[in-house]
Amino acid sequence: MDRIFSRPASHLRHFRRPSQPIIPGQHSNSIIWSHQILDPDGDIVSKWNHVFLITTLISLFIDPLYFYLPYVEGDHSCMRTDNDSSVAITSVRSIFDLFYAFNILVKFRTAFVAPSSRVFGRGELIMDANQIANRYLKSDFIIDLAAMLPLPQIVISIVIPKTKINSTDHANNTLALIVLLQYIPRLFVIFPLNQKIVKTTSVVVKTTWAGAAYNLLLYMLASHVAGASWYLLSIGRQHSCWRIECKRERNSIPPCYPSFLDCKSTNQLERRYWLNATHVLSYCDANNVKSDFKFGMFADAFTSKVASSGLRDRALYCLWWGLRSLSSYGQNLETSTFLGETAFCISLCIIGLILFAQLIGNMQTYLQSMTMRLEEWRVKRRDTEEWMRHRQLPPELQERVRQFVQYRWFATRGVNEESILQSFPTDLRREIQRHQCLNLVRRVPFFSQMNDPLLDAICERLISSLSTQGTYIVREEDPVNEMLFIIRGQLESSTTNGRRSGFFNSITLGPGDFCGEELLTWALVPTPNLNLPSSTRTVKALTEVEAFALKAEDLKFVSSQFKNLHSKKLQHAFRHYSHQWRTWGACFIQAAWRRYKRRKLAMELAIQERNYYMPLINDSDEVDDGDYNDDDGGDESGESSSLIDNKQKVQHLGATILAHKFAANTKRGMHQKVMVVEPDPSALKMPRLLKPDEPDFSVVKEHD
Repeated sequence: MDRIFSRPASHLRHFRRPSQPIIPGQHSNSIIWSHQILDPDGDIVSKWNHVFLITTLISLFIDPLYFYLPYVEGDHSCMRTDNDSSVAITSVRSIFDLFYAFNILVKFRTAFVAPSSRVFGRGELIMDANQIANRYLKSDFIIDLAAMLPLPQIVISIVIPKTKINSTDHANNTLALIVLLQYIPRLFVIFPLNQKIVKTTSVVVKTTWAGAAYNLLLYMLASHVAGASWYLLSIGRQHSCWRIECKRERNSIPPCYPSFLDCKSTNQLERRYWLNATHVLSYCDANNVKSDFKFGMFADAFTSKVASSGLRDRALYCLWWGLRSLSSYGQNLETSTFLGETAFCISLCIIGLILFAQLIGNMQTYLQSMTMRLEEWRVKRRDTEEWMRHRQLPPELQERVRQFVQYRWFATRGVNEESILQSFPTDLRREIQRHQCLNLVRRVPFFSQMNDPLLDAICERLISSLSTQGTYIVREEDPVNEMLFIIRGQLESSTTNGRRSGFFNSITLGPGDFCGEELLTWALVPTPNLNLPSSTRTVKALTEVEAFALKAEDLKFVSSQFKNLHSKKLQHAFRHYSHQWRTWGACFIQAAWRRYKRRKLAMELAIQERNYYMPLINDSDEVDDGDYNDDDGGDESGESSSLIDNKQKVQHLGATILAHKFAANTKRGMHQKVMVVEPDPSALKMPRLLKPDEPDFSVVKEHD
């Protein structure tokens, strides 16, 4: 039943076992748990390893607290054990011992990779419970069992009360020896556990600050153990001095007995007599410089009254002592010729060097990794400044370079996004690009008309583009090599219609707009020219601009692979949202409006002239009728008046004929099309804007 299953799959493996009778009331989860095998790289085992690592560190901090149980009672000058603190420490330690027991159960149900299958890939997981148990029993079971056993609890509750020599010094030495012996397998548990977490998840902690704090915590743990050991050796050194001097006064009066050194004998009358007459206390006083017994580096525990203070004060002071000694490699210690003291100082010096090189070095690496990008950017900026000075760039150009470098750092923080994305597999890279770009691309009205497969193909090929204020994205009549889709910032798009005099059009592009639509027209041509299209507009950044760019070759690939890009719906959307088409349409409407206004003005002038000359025409008709009537009755009038009237009639008749001709022409023009009056050649002419190239949205038919 040995199989390989991937990490995202189920983390639990169920085995078929012979059916057993179910006891009434027994929960079904207990039956399921007894037949489950855990994936060593699964989430359950990974989370448990992190939890067990934390509990192991706490237990390693708890064990040295047993070294602080003995203390010197200053009033009676004797040694006593802090029983209240012993009960509290033992209770807390018993709780954390349960995690060691549970870790053993987890290892019995965790699969392992067969060593012979690691030639290629992940390897084959061994899922058989018997093989897992046999392998665990032969490897790490003994160490885990030794770390789990509640040895200090057994010594305190069983061993010490039943010993014949029930002295404080003997009890403390026995307990300290047991704690030190069990501390070794617990250290052997935490270091392989740390390596296992790194092997599974690549790091113990995910953040930089957490990594630095983790290494600092290990350094403080070592300082805590060193300080507790120093305190225990200080108490032992004090007790040794008392015991040596008490042995010298055994034959004196009153005699000294070793039991007087224990605070259990403070109520004895003999001890009171001895305390008033003895020289043991003055001789073993660390402040007595005349004494032949030298405390060396342990004198600080008694001169600072550390040995007679409370548990909290003793623990904190010894922690500070350990940090100071390890960080200075023991150089601040004044030792005597005592062999144990010298050996302890040598150990402190060596351990301090190792820990400083390993743990503090790791912490420094974690902290430097936070500023590594910033330092690289500073070096690059310094190199850029030196290059600009060497090439003697003008000040305004240097300022633009500085703005771009600064803006690029703020936008990317020195991370090369393209190299990171290229290292991912295609499917993962597509999902990341979709997450980053899809919503932004859909904000572009032209792209909102496209379907999801086409949008995915476009998102996959979009690259980030940054522009500072005053940067020219493209100039008029320059080749267009990319389409730009604005995310943030504003661009100014202007055109002179082929650099014609007297023509200028400018618009502002904001988030959701795009430029470089000439490239889309070029890409949709069935047989495109190898030369890139020329830009009809000049695009300049008004502010700092963040955008996505689509290269010419990528757009051509998308247009050739997806025929949906040739639909009429996208054609209308392209015309509607294209600023090039909008400019052409605005100019076309403006020219048509001006032609309409000229025609309307001509019509109004013609109507005004007709209204002005029509009364004259009517009067001329009446005059003509009257003249004819007068001629008919002219025989009855006098001959003298007829000569004068004939002269006036001739003059009026000429004016009447001219007015009649003009009125006839006016009536004739009312029923004909009004001719457009050409403007004065000296007046400003409206240039004709050429219609932009219309993209070929028709589907190309393949011929066999």
